[in-house]
Amino acid sequence: MKILYFAWVRQRVGLAEEDVAPPAEVRDVAGLIAWLATRSPGHASAFADPRQLRAAVNQDFATPDQAVAAGDEVAFFPPVTGG
Repeated sequence: MKILYFAWVRQRVGLAEEDVAPPAEVRDVAGLIAWLATRSPGHASAFADPRQLRAAVNQDFATPDQAVAAGDEVAFFPPVTGG
C-alpha cells in the first residue's frame, strides 16, 4: 500500500510518501489512521486528531469507513478550503 502525505501532514510525518504493509485487521481508512499513528512520534503527531484530516483512496475522496486493501494508494491531507 502506498501512502502519500501532503501539507502539514507531510511535515509532521517527515516523509512525502511511504510503502507500508498494514496488518490484516486494518480494513478501512480509520483503522489505517490508527495503525499509522503507532509508527513514529511524527506519525502520532500527524494522526493525533483524525477529524483534522482528509483522505483519498485511489485518488477518490474517502470517508473513515472506506475500505482499504493491499495495492491501494491512500493520500492524507488537511481539509481543503477555497474562496
